[in-house]
Amino acid sequence: MKLDDFDFDLPERLIATRPVRPRPAARLLVAEGDAIRDAHVRDLPAILRPGDRLVLNNTRVIPARLSGVRKRPGATGAQVELTLTEPEPEGGTWAALARPLKKLRPGDRLEFAAGLSAEVVARGADRATLRFNLAGGDFDAALAQAGAMPLPPYIAARRPADERDREDYQTVFARLPGAVAAPTASLHFDEALLQEMTARGIALTEVTLHVGAGTFLPVKVEDVTTHRMHAEWGEVSTQAAAEINATRAAGGRVIPVGTTALRLIESAADPETGHVAPWQGETDIFIYPGYRFRVTDALMTNFHLPRSTLLMLVSALMGRNRIMAIYRHAIAQGYRFFSYGDSSLLVPDRTAGVANSRDSA
Repeated sequence: MKLDDFDFDLPERLIATRPVRPRPAARLLVAEGDAIRDAHVRDLPAILRPGDRLVLNNTRVIPARLSGVRKRPGATGAQVELTLTEPEPEGGTWAALARPLKKLRPGDRLEFAAGLSAEVVARGADRATLRFNLAGGDFDAALAQAGAMPLPPYIAARRPADERDREDYQTVFARLPGAVAAPTASLHFDEALLQEMTARGIALTEVTLHVGAGTFLPVKVEDVTTHRMHAEWGEVSTQAAAEINATRAAGGRVIPVGTTALRLIESAADPETGHVAPWQGETDIFIYPGYRFRVTDALMTNFHLPRSTLLMLVSALMGRNRIMAIYRHAIAQGYRFFSYGDSSLLVPDRTAGVANSRDSA
């Protein structure tokens, strides 16, 4: 299975740099079995069935992008750009992508707005370790003032993050801070749509997966089966597990919203029975064609980058040839792609069958 198998040409004009408003006005490609139809996210209450359960990722994106000045004895201040990636076990210490990374040295002091500063503790091959002067609630408050939303690289290359992104790049049900990238399929929901679905008998369950910056890392190996996924922390609560299991027992469909929610519930599900147990920890599950899904019946997701692990995941769900046909339709019909783009509802033909996986979680 080669990386080139997951490549496609995407016109630049289809890469979305702003979301549509209102949120449910985004287009929705519905692929069920061999059929494709064009709809909108606002149509979901009529498209889904009573008894279906949507699984939502309630992680909250932190304003993880920082611009500051590097201070070093005997040297003038130089600009530095950071993206926090994950907290270290020691309180107040974070791993961060940095630019320019190679010019950072242990002992350097980095100063930001709102009284926030950090010392460079170590510099690795691809990121630095920083110890901030603040921790806990004080750190959160300063970061809220000094930081910007960590937009995906393909948006950040076209424009800087602004105040509008603080709302646009956050789901309406975001609760637990810790993500440095949004679960973007969930950006299409507003409170009115959630209420309408509940009124139609479509159940909602929340889980948490703190999306890391590694979600944007390219696949660098030609044989995709040798790729190693980044690990991300997640939790499926006792209540969430019970709700998912009850839906399955009643014959309803379990539909994660976004690949993050899918990867989490697949990590928590028994490989043989699909029974979901309460779960907490890091997952680096890698889903690519040949994977046998344990609990996922369908998926709501945006359109993904060529040659990405997320494109491999949806190819595992629908079949590679089928996904490529779906993407050709989306391009021909002018769907908007990636994090701020349109969405899809993918319902596989279960009679086709899939088998085998590499699950390193």
